[in-house]
Amino acid sequence: MKKEVTTDKLIEDLRLVVSDAEELVRATAGQAGEKVGNARARAEDSIRAAKARIADAGREAAEQTREAVQAADDYVRENPWAAVGIAAGVGILIGVLINRK
Repeated sequence: MKKEVTTDKLIEDLRLVVSDAEELVRATAGQAGEKVGNARARAEDSIRAAKARIADAGREAAEQTREAVQAADDYVRENPWAAVGIAAGVGILIGVLINRK
């Protein structure tokens, strides 16, 4: 069975990785040494960058959704009878598919 990967799933997975990385950084806070300090600094930089990418992806997804809704609204307003016909056709198709089972 092929599992569909969505943007929402990827963002959620990235949030989980960021959360785990933050927990690791907190857990090593008491560790001393130059290597540990450098690793912590790189991890903190990566966490900040990942959080910024998550926020950007959320804003981009919201903008794309608004644009799609606006385009659909414009189409329906310009072509009301075509929209009614499409909706009726989809409704009939769904009804046929449901009754086949």
